[in-house]
Amino acid sequence: MTTPSRDHWPPALRVFPHPASLRWRDETSAMPPGAAEWAGSDPLRMGLAPAWLRERTTGAWCGASPCDAQAFRLRIRPDATAESEAASPAGLRHARAALVQVLRTCGQRLPCVEIEDRPAIARRGVMLDVSRCRIPTMEEFGRLLRTLAALRCNHLQLYTEHTFAYEGHEAVWDGWSPITAEELLELDSLASSLGIELAANQNCFGHLRQWLEQPGYAHLAETHGEWMFDVWPRSGPFSLCPTDPRSLALIQNLLGQLLPCVRSDLVNIGCDETYDIAYGRSKAEVASKGRGVVFAEFVSKIAAIASGLGKRSMFWADIALSHPECLSLLPPDAVPLAWGYEPDAPWDRWCGALEGREFWLCPGTSSWRSMTGRRAERRANLAGAVRATVDRGAVGLMICDWGDSGHWQTWPVAMHAIADGLAAAWTSVLPGDADHAHGSALLWGDNGACAAWIDSLGDIDAALRAECMGLSRPGVAGAIRNQTALFADLFQSWEAKTEVGTRAAWEAAEAALDQLGSPPMSSTLVARELAHTLGATRWMLGRFALRRGWDLRSDLKTAARSRAEVRRRHAELWTERSRTGGLAQSLAFFDRVAPAPGEPAGGTS
Repeated sequence: MTTPSRDHWPPALRVFPHPASLRWRDETSAMPPGAAEWAGSDPLRMGLAPAWLRERTTGAWCGASPCDAQAFRLRIRPDATAESEAASPAGLRHARAALVQVLRTCGQRLPCVEIEDRPAIARRGVMLDVSRCRIPTMEEFGRLLRTLAALRCNHLQLYTEHTFAYEGHEAVWDGWSPITAEELLELDSLASSLGIELAANQNCFGHLRQWLEQPGYAHLAETHGEWMFDVWPRSGPFSLCPTDPRSLALIQNLLGQLLPCVRSDLVNIGCDETYDIAYGRSKAEVASKGRGVVFAEFVSKIAAIASGLGKRSMFWADIALSHPECLSLLPPDAVPLAWGYEPDAPWDRWCGALEGREFWLCPGTSSWRSMTGRRAERRANLAGAVRATVDRGAVGLMICDWGDSGHWQTWPVAMHAIADGLAAAWTSVLPGDADHAHGSALLWGDNGACAAWIDSLGDIDAALRAECMGLSRPGVAGAIRNQTALFADLFQSWEAKTEVGTRAAWEAAEAALDQLGSPPMSSTLVARELAHTLGATRWMLGRFALRRGWDLRSDLKTAARSRAEVRRRHAELWTERSRTGGLAQSLAFFDRVAPAPGEPAGGTS
């Protein structure tokens, strides 16, 4: 989809994502009576339209695509009325989303515009990690769902390992402030009223350490011994043993409690990164059948449980794509989710391997294992995924925001990236600077300064990222992956790997941070979150240089020793949006950072 020029846009108008067609002939209209109040009254829940708004559903024509069914036309007339028409109720909701932005940004005189728009991708999803420490409060979930609806998201998953309050499994979730069945039912109802499909999500194979370390579940683990996670040695439990029937009994119990809480017919059963399989109790079975076959047989049994509960399974496709023999053994209606979070993710190759099945592509926000996010990597990753989704027949696109290593990224950094991805999924084009100004008005209520600041922040250590792979994979040159260089450097011992990262690249980061300046003012909470993000970035930048013995300005020397202050601000801000459960685990990652020379005593207090 191409996007129209802004050469003749009304000056105050802010619409995000950028519509496919917008026409204006310099006419304006008075604000309809009560329109401002209506715009703040939850209009995307599609209550009765006010008298000045006429809405008409035309019905989709024979053979209409799912994207055409969500198309809409919106007109604001000189007589202080508006009208919209769409093939479906979903299209009318998208028209309302655009209308609300016009009402909120244009003041008492509205431009008489005609907007026509349709999505490039029919199913535009977001996945939020609610297992890596941070679980939003119900109030925050409500704000989140309304924001996602305004961004025209229509699918949401909450990634769960151990943070749903399963009855009879209190030992696993105790202390985590889990999402209860009643809360999930409430969230499902709100999501549905906003046009968002909330799909159940429970990892059912790997990533179950929190379960398997408990005495009552240890017998279900594949191994409690040593194994390799890609190139990194690991020990202890991670995955269920796929050859133990008791593993399936546990999954039957969990899904039996979880799935009735949501109305979507989809459930994400996870099953990613099961690298420990064959290192423990399934070793003989893998030797006989092959790792891919053992994986596929167990996933098929999980999918059968979900099917018996009236749901169709989605699963992370990394293992199946690395073992092609898997795909023909998996249920034909199970939906692979091909995920990749770097610019070089081979989307086209994965699409080719999955051809003939319904599948989704899943890029990422690049916000995790950082404070700043990684703008360049995120943008290139999204661009490749969106293009492949449109060109290669993927059914949907789901943007993933993970919380690895303490979920330190603040919500504005993550939300900016989510908005970037959802806008690209709607238009098929990555938002430009002018689009981000419009998105900033929607998210933060400002003139674009917040979005521009967050975007610049996301490239602060770009030069270091390009050369710091050695911080993650010793002896390997190139760009670091899945984290920022400043974040990765925190978790080295004081003397380790100090040869990784040049002074010139660090000085580029220092200059970029100085040029960025203080965060712009937005809402009080967003301003505080961005100030914390800036302070934490200064801490990381100073510590990176101090660890290498480089001369530093006095302010950066002080910043390098400010772990306790950064930790305190992190804890203070946590409960503004998140439940208390998980905070102790998040703070523990600060305690893994080796103290800097001269750091005040009590650096973790």
